[in-house]
Formats: sequence, structure tokens, C-alpha cells
Amino acid sequence: MDPALSRLIQDHLGYSDEEISLFEKNPRNQEVMDKAPELMNQTIIAEVVHSHGCNSRHRVGDRFYFDGAGNLLTTRGPKRICVYALKAFASAVHAGNELFYAGADPNGMRFKRVACHDVGIRCGGWGQIVLEFSMKDRKMKTPPES
Repeated sequence: MDPALSRLIQDHLGYSDEEISLFEKNPRNQEVMDKAPELMNQTIIAEVVHSHGCNSRHRVGDRFYFDGAGNLLTTRGPKRICVYALKAFASAVHAGNELFYAGADPNGMRFKRVACHDVGIRCGGWGQIVLEFSMKDRKMKTPPES
């Protein structure tokens, strides 16, 4: 691994010399670091495609935006975001990133929808939303959330 990149990672993650040595010895880390700049040019979008009885009042068409690493872009989405929706969507972000690192198009993911854990009023809960995963190149601007 390039020593300058290694030092940058060490400083960013707060690794000791021993920890950065472990990081460098893992061949998967080099592969991920090689693809990281391209991934950081991506925007991950969670779009609400179904909503009924949602206590947080998420509606069909609402979008939550994340950078390529999966960090929520808090200025781009609704002011309130349900933690259970985020928890459910985390698995889709992970799967999308894995596909990206493997050289596959994350938008080709077969099962790209997830739901919050609330089962809805008919099954003893309150409500439920379903989110759909997509990944867009940041150069192809995504519209701001209204």
C-alpha cells in the first residue's frame, strides 16, 4: 500500500502502528481502497415506495440520501428519519457496496427492497414503510429533497 495513503488511513481511523500494519496485511483492504475513490462519487438513495400508518410520517416518494460509504447526508433528506427505517436499509447499503466492490452494478441487486420492522396495523403493529435501494453516480445530479 502506498505509504502516504497508509498514513492517511491511520490518521483518519485513529489506528496505532500495529493496527495499520494489520490493515495493510489484509489484501481485501487494498482492493477496497483501490475502488474507494469511485465509490465516493456515488450517492445511495433509499426511496419510500410504500407507506401506511408510519409514525414518522414518511410518505411514498420520500428519499434519504447517503454517500458511497453509507453515511447519511442529513441536509438532503427529511428533517425526521425513523431509526427503524435506517436499520432496515443498512443491509441494502452493505449489499450494494459489496456488489460495487465486486465490480457488479449495485442497481442490479435482485432484492433491493427492505421494510421497517413494524408489521403494520393488520398484524398488531402501527404502520410500515418499504424502502428501495438505488445507487447513482454523483456526476448525474440527484434532485434535492423538498
